[in-house]
Amino acid sequence: MEKPGKGQKPESERKQQRIASKSQLAIVLSQLKGFENPKVRDEQYLVDSEIAAGVLWEAFLCGNIEKKQVADLGCGTGLLGLGALLLGASTVFFVDRDGDALRAAEFNLSTIKSRFFVPGKAVFRHQDIEQFDEKADTVIQNPPFGTQQMHADKAFLEKAFETAPMVYTFHKTSTAAFVQKTAEKHGFQISRQYDFAFPLKATQPFHRRRIHRIGVSCIRLERRL
Repeated sequence: MEKPGKGQKPESERKQQRIASKSQLAIVLSQLKGFENPKVRDEQYLVDSEIAAGVLWEAFLCGNIEKKQVADLGCGTGLLGLGALLLGASTVFFVDRDGDALRAAEFNLSTIKSRFFVPGKAVFRHQDIEQFDEKADTVIQNPPFGTQQMHADKAFLEKAFETAPMVYTFHKTSTAAFVQKTAEKHGFQISRQYDFAFPLKATQPFHRRRIHRIGVSCIRLERRL
């Protein structure tokens, strides 16, 4: 077994580390594996690690992650769900119809577990979100924006409302009124909106800019009592 270098903690101690700050969470998320061959039709793109960390940390401070069951619908490579596990979620459901993306999420989980204490349980589901029938306390999702398929995000919203009473969901800021209208029809209300200049990195041959920023909001929706 390799001995730790000077000033370095033994591996057994390093694995007991916990995330102590939003900035630390952002750094860890930035090191995770992304999509190898992102699918245009599914609008597969990664949430910026600092944006993801900011939203996850806020959800954590609001008591919506630690010791909670969390669902990451359309999880992709698992960035949001893995962040929830690092912040103490008891169970995280990773749901995606793309097997390659799920395998990347599982790889990312093994990477995290080699460095940090992760007491929660990860459940991977290779299925369309319509087939997912578990209940959770919180949904944290980054659905398609509907650029390739109009209102593709509506199915994610409706499934989120079936799944949990608390939903954090990313959408184009320009569609916030649509999100609010859909939420109201299902007995939910907007309790907070976080607005970002969301960086979309060039991942396709037809992308002309290295990074293109668009207005994106993470909208927190709560079931009305």
